[in-house]
Amino acid sequence: MPARSADFWWSDGQHDPWRNPATPTEIVVAAPSAPDLPELEPVADPTAATGGRLRLVPVVLVTALLVGLVAGAMGGTLGYRFGAGQAPGTVLGAGPEADPAAVAQRPPESLAAVVDQVAPSVVTVRSTGRGGGTVGSGFVVSSDGHVLTNDHVLGAGGVPPTVTRHDGETVTADVVGRDAEADIAVLHVPQLAAPSVRFGDSETVAVGDQVLAFGSPLALANTVTSGIVSAVDRTIVAGDPGDETRYYAAIQTDAAVNQGNSGGPLVDAAGQVVGMNSVIKSVASSAEEAANIGLAFAIPISHAQRVAQELIDTGTARRTVIGAELDRVSRSAGGGVRLSAVVDDGPAAEAGLQAGDVLVRMQDRQLAEPADLIALVRKHPPGAVVTVEYLRGGAPAQAAVTLVADGD
Repeated sequence: MPARSADFWWSDGQHDPWRNPATPTEIVVAAPSAPDLPELEPVADPTAATGGRLRLVPVVLVTALLVGLVAGAMGGTLGYRFGAGQAPGTVLGAGPEADPAAVAQRPPESLAAVVDQVAPSVVTVRSTGRGGGTVGSGFVVSSDGHVLTNDHVLGAGGVPPTVTRHDGETVTADVVGRDAEADIAVLHVPQLAAPSVRFGDSETVAVGDQVLAFGSPLALANTVTSGIVSAVDRTIVAGDPGDETRYYAAIQTDAAVNQGNSGGPLVDAAGQVVGMNSVIKSVASSAEEAANIGLAFAIPISHAQRVAQELIDTGTARRTVIGAELDRVSRSAGGGVRLSAVVDDGPAAEAGLQAGDVLVRMQDRQLAEPADLIALVRKHPPGAVVTVEYLRGGAPAQAAVTLVADGD
């Protein structure tokens, strides 16, 4: 190949800072394929070839210049479009100034609006006892500072519990009353200065209803989770060995509930309390390791409210009974609960029930074992009239039973 003179525009490629040092210094420029470029006539001698290449240089330079001008114009236009009017320090994504009032407003039926309404009434309850400290939840149920929580949140300690408000203020509470079997306790904090909740009707709760669980799971105060009602009147038997056995005809939910949620409210989509979160199911081998798996249970607020009112009024709560002893050993082939004895002049006897009768339903709820009957009876207040369906000698029958308080 003939040597190129130093005045060729590509002859300085040897000193190009972007060049790969391993690449040969010779640079060959291919002619553009634009259709309007002049064709180069073949030449027979090296001198003619060199002259053709020289004639190509202006065309290449003009083309490069045009491309550069077009690219510069486009870059300037885009730069102006995106950068015009922006002073140094502008925050990306700022956009037009928003109206804070408009942003904060949400439909009154939204979950966020329900949280705003209920959260100030929810508290964290801490208690110290012989076995250490416990953390649970509670909620304000009266304008004069009564707080409802689970009895097991207070533990066995004699130290007055503390209540921490939604805004972080902590005060000492007085224990008004406790009912271990119902797992309900009432505290009093006159200086609490927090609004009370609104009670809903737990008897109208239906499977599929949307609910929110408030409380302090794992000591994380002011936590809210959501879910649906998974079942109603779910029989739950709880309690540690040696303690009172607790029977719940509970509201089941898949809202995330963990240790520390106990005593907190379960709220419907209208912002009304329908239950008190009390028990969780877990696959863990111990209570300390138990965690949410989507199976949580709340005491219906109709039951909790009745017991709480009795604790406030008298310091004790009554236990609803049917006036019969239950056979806990034998099981009927078709299910149901067999009465092993009936108390004279008790509710069952006055309704015509006899020993040996098998109760199969109460208030349209199927009875499979004794715990089902106990839980449903305890849910109702003394004086309530319930309908029971039973079998006597295999023949179906029905009776209306007026429940009473234990000891009446």
